[in-house]
Amino acid sequence: MSGTSALEQTLRHDRLIVAFSVAAVVAFAWGYLVAGAGIDMSMADMPMDPEPWSPSQAALMFAMWWVMMIAMMVPSAAPMVLLFTAIKRRRATDNPIISSWLFLAGYLLIWAGFSLVAVAVQWALEQAGLLSSMMASTSTMLAGTILLAAGLYQLSPIKRACLHYCQNPVLFLSRYWQPGVMGALRMGFRHGSYCVGCCWFLMALLFVAGVMNLVWIAAVAIYVAFERLLPGSQWLSRAAGIGLIIAGGVVLAHGLTVTASASL
Repeated sequence: MSGTSALEQTLRHDRLIVAFSVAAVVAFAWGYLVAGAGIDMSMADMPMDPEPWSPSQAALMFAMWWVMMIAMMVPSAAPMVLLFTAIKRRRATDNPIISSWLFLAGYLLIWAGFSLVAVAVQWALEQAGLLSSMMASTSTMLAGTILLAAGLYQLSPIKRACLHYCQNPVLFLSRYWQPGVMGALRMGFRHGSYCVGCCWFLMALLFVAGVMNLVWIAAVAIYVAFERLLPGSQWLSRAAGIGLIIAGGVVLAHGLTVTASASL
């Protein structure tokens, strides 16, 4: 009886348990990236030979992308997950911990889908000889185009609409609440969809400085957190968009100048 009481007492601290779980997931993800994600980076910044991928190599690249998305996106999603846990506790209809894990699972599933697309893009760029072994663009035209497109997307209505829900957990949960544990999974999937819609072009920036460039990964992750968590951060999105457009224009102009000089 005392054992049961102790378990019930522990489970009442559901938000703390969920917070520690989320922190553990993020710590594991960053640890995996810092350890190299199973990829040999000894030949970094050298051009890659366009060779066919083996199934194991494709799986490794998928794991790298998915873990990287977990490391970058879960910290800024934590307030949403914890608020969801608190509401589940007050309603006392389902186990708050299990429901929160399912919410997070749905969130991560949508980023797994994004990771599959990212791997396909990476493969196509590699086959075209446009990536170094650091998985960074070797083409100024490609880098400039990505920067310019990312900047334009930052200023688009789609970006603003998706960011609105990412910035307002109460609004999202009140509008899209679904009961039951499967409802939690579907809500996590929907929230992840908004986050992908908000941030997918920011992730494409990794092809500019290097997919496994930890400084660049951390910088993008910190920006995403600021954009989603700071009050009134719309100005930050607009400033980033303008900055990316300028950077893209500069890089493209440099690429065109080099190309023109080489043809003379």
